[in-house]
Amino acid sequence: MKHEEVTEKIIGVFYDVYNELGHGFLEAVYEEAMMIALTEAGLEVKRQAPIPIRFRGRNIGDYKADLLVGGKVLVELKAVRALASEHEAQTIHYLQATDIEIALLLNFGPRPQVRRFILDNDRKRSRTKASKESVSIREIRG
Repeated sequence: MKHEEVTEKIIGVFYDVYNELGHGFLEAVYEEAMMIALTEAGLEVKRQAPIPIRFRGRNIGDYKADLLVGGKVLVELKAVRALASEHEAQTIHYLQATDIEIALLLNFGPRPQVRRFILDNDRKRSRTKASKESVSIREIRG
């Protein structure tokens, strides 16, 4: 699996942070904790990293990634009761609009949730608009 070593490390850090803090904090608290823990784990992390959104070869705006790890894994954080389809759609759109191929959606809710998204750049280029079916989504149970 693409960037598996990095994603597995991120997921391990997520569970460490979750076990230490529990649920109930604002997303910004978890974002800062993840930034600290990922850096301590030896990963290069950018918080609120600007990622240009392109349309027909032009920059039409910038998305601020919660975390960008190693320049290749987008990490979207949530602190909600349960992940919903709109959270998945948001993450998929970010992958579709960028050259990043891997995203993790991590939820610090009452029960931790992890979803891994993979959208190969070749698939992005071969379609006018990638559909949800072209994205590999895997829920990791904790």
